[in-house]
This record gives sequence, structure tokens and C-alpha cells, in this order.
Amino acid sequence: MNKSNVYRNSLKIILIPLIVLAALVAGLLLGSLFTRPDVIGRSEFFLPQGSKLDMVLNMVNHSYVDTVDMQKIEEDAIAEVIKNLDPHTVYIPAEDMEKVNEEMVGNFGGIGVQFYKYLDTVTVIKVVPGGPSERAGILDGDRIIRVNDSLVAGVKMNDQKIMSLLRGAMGTRVEITLLRRGVPEPFVKEITRGGIPVKSIDVAYMYDDTTGYIKVNTFSFTTYDEFMEALSGLTEQGMRKVIVDLRDNVGGVLPIAIKMVNEFLGAHRLILYTQGKASPRSDYYSNGKGEYQTLPLVVLIDENSASASEIFAGAIQDNDRGVIVGRRSFGKGLVQEQRMLPDGSALRLTVARYYIPSGRSIQRPYDNGKQEYYEEFYHRFVHGELLEKDSIRFDESLRYETAGGREVYGGGGIMPDLFVPADTTGVSDYLVELRRKMLLYDYTFYFMDRHRPEMTDFKDYKEVLGYLKRFDLVEEMAAYAEKRGLKKDRKGLQESRELILNSIQAYIARHVLDNQGFYPVSGRIDTTLQKAAEANPWPAVEKEEKTE
Repeated sequence: MNKSNVYRNSLKIILIPLIVLAALVAGLLLGSLFTRPDVIGRSEFFLPQGSKLDMVLNMVNHSYVDTVDMQKIEEDAIAEVIKNLDPHTVYIPAEDMEKVNEEMVGNFGGIGVQFYKYLDTVTVIKVVPGGPSERAGILDGDRIIRVNDSLVAGVKMNDQKIMSLLRGAMGTRVEITLLRRGVPEPFVKEITRGGIPVKSIDVAYMYDDTTGYIKVNTFSFTTYDEFMEALSGLTEQGMRKVIVDLRDNVGGVLPIAIKMVNEFLGAHRLILYTQGKASPRSDYYSNGKGEYQTLPLVVLIDENSASASEIFAGAIQDNDRGVIVGRRSFGKGLVQEQRMLPDGSALRLTVARYYIPSGRSIQRPYDNGKQEYYEEFYHRFVHGELLEKDSIRFDESLRYETAGGREVYGGGGIMPDLFVPADTTGVSDYLVELRRKMLLYDYTFYFMDRHRPEMTDFKDYKEVLGYLKRFDLVEEMAAYAEKRGLKKDRKGLQESRELILNSIQAYIARHVLDNQGFYPVSGRIDTTLQKAAEANPWPAVEKEEKTE
């Protein structure tokens, strides 16, 4: 087997579970919502009185021989009604609405900690600055033993259950029993839950002396303000070019993406238009008031960039305003509105398609059902699209032109101006096993337990890296992994040494500095980011002269 096949097989081992998981999650979460904050809680009832379905449900409820669970029957009926519609029309049960709204609104009630279940014990990764836990004196590295009367250490309990115990209405109190390294006995802290922000900007930092980098993980109601704050801060640090990273961003509130695009465009430039059977065409133009109309711009996308992310990238590409770098995006060009039902549940209903400035729709086909629609992730991988640009074929009948005359295609996502294949360099079976068993990440917890006090005052990732130079992290990790049951593979260790070392350093930097530590370290070997930093942010816009 040649080396490229080894890389391809190794990449398959890593990506197939992630692709399957992404496909399952995407069905619920992908959405471009024209929802306003003031209508989130409004109840609306859309089932016509006297319809056949309404009559059958009433008959069963009032006249059936036995008592039945009408709520379950109604839930099953709704699922049947929408199952043959498009993949993005979904029903959201009432019990899931709180979580959905948290992501859109940008906050929830909780104690303010990030945690990870390390060796069956809930371990605090980071305490949210200024949050309830910091005020109560909880520290990074503390172990949570109990939440009120519920034992959470040494028991089989998933993260969702643990979060449900820690979260709650703002102003309510919760007792946390903790263990702390150097303190011989468990102790109890009473915490009053508060509002915990859900940040949609993971990080903003200077990639080099003149290039700013902003990682956007979703489009929520708070994203525009976070984005503008990040741009302002980077400008003060000398930014002369910005990279906006939308990789793995599955979308969110579409008007927020429109506001963000507006900051980069001159007046009267089309951003997108929407149109549907019951939704007349609506055009959205830039207003010419954007603060960053001349700032060189690069946008990163990949196969998990969807919906509002594709609108942002597509509007920039079709207006020839910046260069798009990475791999072909997901291909979701349907608009949903979230409509509330009387019991607090909601229908996220597709009401229109959106079209970017060239006139193209980026929605890929879904005529063969939802299963095949989401399996395209797998087909893209098998056909080599993640590794080779030439494996991608577009329908010539869906060819369009940007404002400057460059050729672009509809029918299946945004194709970047600069394609960067997935980097398989250094991937070995040993690395795959380390990641699959979470041993790389677990080792960093083991390291932090022994060295946390020495790194408490570090201010940036460079200080972290300087400190870590004194350790042979790769060999220490391999010895740790062997004690945890993974035999040391000397060949695999050598082949993947750079990736292993960078991962360890990045995770430790995250423990110390959160994302401000993680991304600058991991970015040092991020091939797509490196290509973006080198790219000309002003794509050629002149049409090629054609000879007859």
C-alpha cells in the first residue's frame, strides 16, 4: 500500500465517525432563521380548526376505548407530517427549546465552569471569569464530587445529565462538593446561579504582525457585537488584513450574518435575496456604512460550513470582495422560520430559498430523501473531495458569474477560490488510537495536576510554550498512554511526533489561557490557515479575453 493510501485510510478512520455524527446533529441544528428576539416566546397555532387530522385526534382523545398518551400520538403525527419535506424542516419538542434558544440568545443560567469527565471524575477545566463559580472561590482543576445530593464522581453519568444538574434558573442556589489538590478533605461551596454568556467568537488574535484572525463558531443574536468588538481590538493592535474562520460553523440567525457582511461592502451591493411560494422576493443590500469596506479579507470554509456561513462567504465571493479559502461548503440554501406551538414546542419551517448575489442557489439536491442527503458527507470523502480539487464536478447549467466576471457554480455549496486539501501528513494508526481513546487530552490533565501552580500567572501562549520546552512531552505522553493500556508504537510515535507535540501543547495552553492559548498554538500547523495568511485577499476580477 503506497503512502497516499495509508494517509487516506487513516483519514477515513478519523473522519467517518465525525461525519456520521455531524450528519445526525446537522438535521436539527442547521438553520438560517429570520427570528427576532422579541418573538422567541410567542405562541402561534397553525393547525386549521376542523381539518381531518384535527378531527381524528379529537376522536381518539374523546372516544377511544382505552386511555392513550395523546401527547405522544401528536408528537408522532407531527413527525409523519414533516418527514417527507426538506431535510431542514424540523419539529423541536418543548423540552429542547431552552437549549435551542440558549444558542440563539447567547446565554443560560448556570454556575460558570467548563468541565471534562476525567477518569470518571468531573474536573473543572476553566472557571468563567467574573462568573458565579469564580466569586465562590472555585479554581481550575477542582474535582466536583456532588451536585446537591447527587453523586457525580465514580458513577456512569453522561455530560448532558451533569449539565442539567449544574444549570438552572438564574438566582437559584446549588451546593457543590469539591476535592482540590493539596486539600486533604472534600469541602462544600454554595453557588448562586447567574447568567453565563455563550460566546460565538471563539478567539480573536494577531496571527502575525499585520494579519488578524477571528474564529466565528455560530451566528447568534450576540455575534455581530462580538465580531465588531474583535475587529476593533485587532485594529488597535495593527491589523491590516483579517482572516474570518467559518470552518465548522453550521449557521444560525441569518440577519446577523447580513449585518456582518455589510461591514465589508460599499453601498448598494446585493448581499442576498430570498424567495418562496408564500414569501415574495426580498432583496438585501449593503447600506454603505460599513467600517471595514477596504480592509483586505480572507474567509475560511470547509465541508461543515453551512447556512449563514455560506451566505457570508458567498456574498463576499460574488461581490469579489475577498478570497475564500478551504474546501467546498455544506450546501444549505433554505430559509427557516421558527414558529411556536401552544405547548412551548416549535416547528422550524422552511419558508423560502435564498440566493446569493450572482443569482445562484447553493442548496444541494434532497430529492432522494434525508438519509441520502446527509450521506453525501460520506460520498464526498469516498470520492476524494477532501484531498483533491479535481474530484469535484459541477453542473455546467448552474454556472454563474461574480460581479467582476469570475465563474462560480450553484447547486451544492460554495467552492473556495483557493482549495486546500485536508492535511494527512503525520497521521499514523498510533495517533488515531491516541485520539480515539482521548489519551492525548487525558495526558494534559495529568500534566496540569502536577504543574498548574507554576503556570498560573502566564499571560500569553508564548509564555506557555517557553515553559513547556523543559519537558519531553511526547515521551511522557507515550508512557502515560502505555499505563492506560495503549502499547507504545515507536514507528507511529516518530511519524506523528509533530502532530502529537502540537496537540499536547495546544491542549495545555487551553487549560491555562482558554481559547486565547489553544488557537494560536494549534494554528502553527494549520495548513489552511497558513495558506489564508499567504493569499492575496483581492481576487482577480477581470474577465479573461475570449477569442473567436
